[in-house]
Order: sequence, then C-alpha cells, then structure tokens
Amino acid sequence: MEVLLQLYWVFLKIGLFSFGGGYTMLPLIEAEIIRRGWLTTSEFVDIIAVAEMTPGTISVNSATFIGYNIGGIPGSLVATLGVITPSLILILFGSIILLRLKENPHGDSLLKGFRPAFIALVVIAAFFIGKDSLVDVPSALIFGALFILCFQQKISPFHIIAAGAVLGLILYPFH
Repeated sequence: MEVLLQLYWVFLKIGLFSFGGGYTMLPLIEAEIIRRGWLTTSEFVDIIAVAEMTPGTISVNSATFIGYNIGGIPGSLVATLGVITPSLILILFGSIILLRLKENPHGDSLLKGFRPAFIALVVIAAFFIGKDSLVDVPSALIFGALFILCFQQKISPFHIIAAGAVLGLILYPFH
C-alpha cells in the first residue's frame, strides 16, 4: 500500500511541476524513479520507448507503464491518476471560469475576441508548415486536391491523411 501512495505522490508532483508537455517531464520522471531505485536506467529507457510508440500522451503512457512495472495494475492506475490529477483540477476550474465568463457580458466579449485570435494562430501555423511542405508541384497537387475535397465533402481526417499517403506513394514513387 505504501508504494502505491508513493507512486501517486511522485506522479502528482510530476504532473504539477512539469510544464511544456510530456517530453519536459522525462528528466523529472527519470530523477524520481531512478533515485528511488524503482527502475534501472535501462528499464526506464525501455519503458519510455514503448510509451512513445503507444497512442496517447507520453506523460500518461510512461506513468501507466512505470506504475505497472512497480505495482502491477493498481500501480498503473495510481501513477496514471497521479499524473493527470493536476490537469483535471485545472480543467475543472477553467471550465467553471469559462462558464462564468459566458454569463458576464464583458466576459462573453472577451471570449468572442479569443476565437479569432485562436484562428489567426492556427492560420499562421498552417502558413509556416505549408511554406516548408509545399515545395514542389506534386506536394502542391496533393494539397490542392485534398483541400478541395475537404470543402466539398465531409470526410474524416483519417481518410484525408490516408489519401495524402496514397497520393504521396503515387507522385513520389522512388524518393
């Protein structure tokens, strides 16, 4: 039971004090796990490799796999709960604040101003990615065909990505 409490506490701290995404958590996870002697460096590296290959965030995956390695299924549940607790609390309070803002005329105006700002950020990101991705005629053709298809049909993003892969195989056969 004590190891489960320690797992929760360790991953709660990791979730609380790691900013910038899952990869920024890795040094903190490594320090906490190796320092406690729960895993060797080699075991830790193997778990991180599996966590990277598994769908989902690396922070949750690594917590789940490390917890399982240390405490079995209860360990995986406790470690995962520990790493997601801070985010859950922030989302809960954020949603409460968001609901209150929507009820307030000034808050609603604030939110209406956020929407175009977020769209601007997405468009700028798309521009920079496009600038580096649309480098020749085949890439422009793939983009154009899929862009038009997206507007004409309601197609799953998975199907758009799959179509891009197929078109890439056709237009770039030996690259």
